[in-house]
Amino acid sequence: MPCIFCEIVAGRAPAHVVDENDLALAILDINPFTEGHCLVLSKRHEPWWHDLTDEETTSVFLLAKRVANRLGKTYSPEFVCMYARGRRIPHTHVFLVPTAKGDVLDGFFNALERFQESPDSLAALKTQDALAAATAKIRGDR
Repeated sequence: MPCIFCEIVAGRAPAHVVDENDLALAILDINPFTEGHCLVLSKRHEPWWHDLTDEETTSVFLLAKRVANRLGKTYSPEFVCMYARGRRIPHTHVFLVPTAKGDVLDGFFNALERFQESPDSLAALKTQDALAAATAKIRGDR
């Protein structure tokens, strides 16, 4: 089955294009969380954003910044939520969602924060020893 985002980038599938640059395309999400919910796609098919080239990463995130600033001016949200995806549709895309207190994303992140603060298994990750060990692993110091 062809990738819907590749089809949009190629102009073979419809989309409401908000903005674009050489390596990225910003469109309205067809299943929005709020009015103005946009997706910023890499023009090249790559499932995970961290596997994009440096030039593609820069392009995607600069376009995301430009569109987020427009969303802020247009909708006056509390903030524009940004997160990278690629699971349901395995093509790098960044969500940009104008977000306000009490909306669906506010509820989601509040619930996630309550979960993050509660289980003993996660509390153990907050100790200085655990934080130092994780830092060393990520840096490659171990």
